[in-house]
Amino acid sequence: MSKVTVIGAGNVGATCANILAIKETANEVVLIDIKEGFAEGKMLDIFQTESLLDVDTKVVGVTNDYSKTANSDVIVVTSGLPRKPGMTREELIGVNAGIVKSVVTSALEFSPNAIVIIISNPMDPMTYLAGKITGLPKNRIFGMGGALDSARFKCYLSKALDVNINDIECMVIGGHGDTTMIPLLSKATYKGVPVTEFASEEVLKKVVADTMVGGATLTGLLGTSAWYAPGAAGAYVVESILKDQKKVIPSCVALDGEYGQTDICIGVPAVIGRNGVEKVLEISLTDEEKALFEKSVEAVRATNAVLKEINVL
Repeated sequence: MSKVTVIGAGNVGATCANILAIKETANEVVLIDIKEGFAEGKMLDIFQTESLLDVDTKVVGVTNDYSKTANSDVIVVTSGLPRKPGMTREELIGVNAGIVKSVVTSALEFSPNAIVIIISNPMDPMTYLAGKITGLPKNRIFGMGGALDSARFKCYLSKALDVNINDIECMVIGGHGDTTMIPLLSKATYKGVPVTEFASEEVLKKVVADTMVGGATLTGLLGTSAWYAPGAAGAYVVESILKDQKKVIPSCVALDGEYGQTDICIGVPAVIGRNGVEKVLEISLTDEEKALFEKSVEAVRATNAVLKEINVL
């Protein structure tokens, strides 16, 4: 029997819970939110789809009662506020840091052995914060950013090459942000063949650029942040854990000497299995990619420093 709790019943959290339920990834999925009746309504709606889809997952919606999340195998944290017009980065970090600290602490009180996946933004510093305040080993707490960014990289490569998206292998490392992520063009392949054999340098540069502003592009089109792919990416990571799939998924993990870095959580390829982050893969990077990674590290460290400046860490 497996149980997953998703904290935050907004678009991303509800989508993640819905996919986990309809794919029967876990036996029980709990969705919790601070807004009265919100999670209950979302899960009732999801439950009413189950007979139509011929699935049988126990789904529970609850308002701020963490006892209902007890004995969860995985906890997915999506709660937090989006950045509002006029809000500084420091203000956003301050508000969401308080939320993340509260919900992670509350959830672990009832599920002390759970693996925690952070989706809340800004994801890199929120993962770093959650790791510091909980003291969990690095395999049990990490951020979901690379799975989403890599899916967007695949999307744009598929469009550019006009090929099946599932025949493409690629990854994005670095920070989870428009200017900090690094789509690794040197590692991207189509059916095992480098994509550089199928498209010009100009086309591939545009693919990289489009990937990096993938989130902003959707915000511009939708008027709000995306949720289908982010929710699916969270469910994808959960599935690799519960089914011990040991997939290589770029994830925001605490580095302990890998890539020459310590005391930072940032996106790198990792093997995700029943124990969470089972291995960090140190892959070779081109000189340009190394330089971009160093720049990304600096940016993430600068954001992490804000946590200390505003006294939340």
